[in-house]
Amino acid sequence: MRENENTVLRGQRVLLVPYERHHVPRYHEWMKSEELQKLTASEPLTLEQEYGMQQSWREDADKCTFIILDAVLWDQGCPEHHCMVGDVNLFLTEPDNQASAEIEVMIAEPSFRGRGLGEESVRLMLSYGITVLGITIFEAKIGQENLASIRLFKKLHFQEASVSEVFQEVTLRWEVTEQERHWLTEATPFQMATYSEIKQSITDRKS
Repeated sequence: MRENENTVLRGQRVLLVPYERHHVPRYHEWMKSEELQKLTASEPLTLEQEYGMQQSWREDADKCTFIILDAVLWDQGCPEHHCMVGDVNLFLTEPDNQASAEIEVMIAEPSFRGRGLGEESVRLMLSYGITVLGITIFEAKIGQENLASIRLFKKLHFQEASVSEVFQEVTLRWEVTEQERHWLTEATPFQMATYSEIKQSITDRKS
């Protein structure tokens, strides 16, 4: 999505940055994992195909993705690709009026799971979806065996909407009422910056 190509969201523990070509090799290594393929219902891709997917995420108006960086590592001066821990995505299901979207999150690095990075990333993406994209309904489709993700989204006020025995997945839904919007705003302080500023800070570190 061009909308977020120069946007960075900064929370307390994570930075969300747009998915760029230089992120692809690390992302490709993640997706060789059979565990992640199963959890994300993904098929393994070649590196060339992964570059094509990155371009699709950049160009398609109904897709929005951010790479999740660990803010602690970033603040310590680690190279950007060493700070990568996962990604968070929106699939706009009604792209004409952008009223609803499916949300996904993946913490790909095992050592970074269970630290709350996935939860904060989802909160930031929900805030971005509401304030910038005008999303009013979010859905999460999760494999029934992925109990950690189901617990995460229920903690974030998502309610079970349906269960598919055929696909072995549960659909959770969150509607953006004024009460829910206020709860999210209070619970999710964040800053919005430009990716150009982030990349300049990398250049400054190297000089």
